[in-house]
Amino acid sequence: MAIACALSVGNMYFVQPLLGTIARSLGVTGEATSYLPMWTQAGTALGMFSFVPLGDMLPRRGLIVTMCLAISVSAVMMALAPNLAVAEMAAFATGMTAIVPHLILPFAAKLTPELDRGRVLGTIMSGLLSGILLARVFSGFMGEAFGWRSVYWIAACFMLALAVWVRVGLPVDFPESRLGYFALLRSIAELVRTQPVLRAAAVTGGLTFGAFCSFWSTLIFLLSTPPYHYGARMAGLFGLVGAAGAMVAPLAGRVTDRKGPSFAIAIAISTAVAGWVVFLVAGHWLVGLAAGIILLDLGVQGCHVANQTRIYQLAPEARSRLNTVYMVTYFIGGAVGSAAGAFAWNHFGWSGVCAVGLIQVVAAFVLRGTRQSKE
Repeated sequence: MAIACALSVGNMYFVQPLLGTIARSLGVTGEATSYLPMWTQAGTALGMFSFVPLGDMLPRRGLIVTMCLAISVSAVMMALAPNLAVAEMAAFATGMTAIVPHLILPFAAKLTPELDRGRVLGTIMSGLLSGILLARVFSGFMGEAFGWRSVYWIAACFMLALAVWVRVGLPVDFPESRLGYFALLRSIAELVRTQPVLRAAAVTGGLTFGAFCSFWSTLIFLLSTPPYHYGARMAGLFGLVGAAGAMVAPLAGRVTDRKGPSFAIAIAISTAVAGWVVFLVAGHWLVGLAAGIILLDLGVQGCHVANQTRIYQLAPEARSRLNTVYMVTYFIGGAVGSAAGAFAWNHFGWSGVCAVGLIQVVAAFVLRGTRQSKE
């Protein structure tokens, strides 16, 4: 499950180190391509709403296989894109289909005893986060060596292979709900209305992921300016610096199991705030940039693990729908954060990006919610 999350989610993040290369290839400005990550996140929000609830009414293994095949198609579309408009549509389609981790996580929660759920989800999240971060390394190196289109041709092949492997390797499961599709969608509104913890988790997750996307969608442009003057390969290498976030995910799960989600979330968001302060003060120095990346990734991923642990405690029969509410909000936050980061960079430079990021993580801390009764 962790490997499947890593391979599938990477498709959403290949584009970030390639934005400058894509701009030159398609004959457009860097400002125009800076919004491609926003299209990916927006597509993911729609995919979460449209497809993830199906996990409560259909066998998840079959859904995961179908989504892997669909990601392969969207990767081919991106590889063949002749202009920016088609690239934007392909980015949207990639986001819409790359929801495999959000079918897997409720599946894992279903198979795991409650006392171990934080640890297990943290382990799977470490795979997902490794995919997010190493995708940038892979696309930066491959894009610089063989051209940005090669990244998507390789991705299409990987997703075809993953579809076969998932079909063979994952167990069959049976849905918990007997509701029809539209009844499931209607029930989502009821969950939002009756579950304050879910609302707090969704808002907190959306704001922290928005801050995360504000940084990563503008990093390539910062690195192309003085004093750095780096290209796609170096931008990708910074994914290795952020791998600390993937390493801490199992630890965050254990802290959540022992101390409760509220404690873990407060510590995680405080760490993300510290990361943005470091970016603002020392982001134009390599050491400061690296330190800020580590703090931001630790904070955002720790918050995500704790949030998912607390929402899966709420209604076991509706885990896919709970995840839908949380992740739709999460990726709407990512889309807004990507767009806000791009706007801030294009008009106010790095200090504007830092202001946008700080506003989001401070708001997340304020709105993080109250303690759960189960804690």
